Amino acid sequence: MTIERSSRPVSAARIRRVARQLLDASTLCAIATVSRGHAHVNTAYFAWGGDFRLVWISEPHAKHSRHLRANASVAIAVYESTQSWGQPDRGIQLFGSAHELTGDSAEDARRIYANRFPDYRESELGAYLPYEFRPSRMKLFDERALGAAAFVTARVGRNGDVTWERTEIYRQ
Repeated sequence: MTIERSSRPVSAARIRRVARQLLDASTLCAIATVSRGHAHVNTAYFAWGGDFRLVWISEPHAKHSRHLRANASVAIAVYESTQSWGQPDRGIQLFGSAHELTGDSAEDARRIYANRFPDYRESELGAYLPYEFRPSRMKLFDERALGAAAFVTARVGRNGDVTWERTEIYRQ
């Protein structure tokens, strides 16, 4: 297998459109954290804002929450778990940092979360707190939208602006 780099850029509008579709395609994400050289992955329901920040609600004593207090570096994967081998695949990987929210920021995150999950009731989750992830880079894989075996990587600005960085095509 070889990996070829395409020099043809993907427009910011197309990257934003595909990224939004991918984030809308699943309500679950895998959150990877690391602390003292030990990796951990956690699955959580998430919601997202127009600037591509993701929010989730979690117990502050959970391992991934403790990891975030020691090291804010996070990678998140979102994909449809019902995909079938041999059919067009899709998913998004996001890389950046995350932290626990308090005050007005926490209320904003809870609103974003409640908009996606109308059955969410803060009172039912006791000590759970909101967390926010801000991506600095995203990697898109959507064979219908971007081509077979094409991975598009983009930088993400603080306000959600995206800039194409590279496209890698995996060839057999």
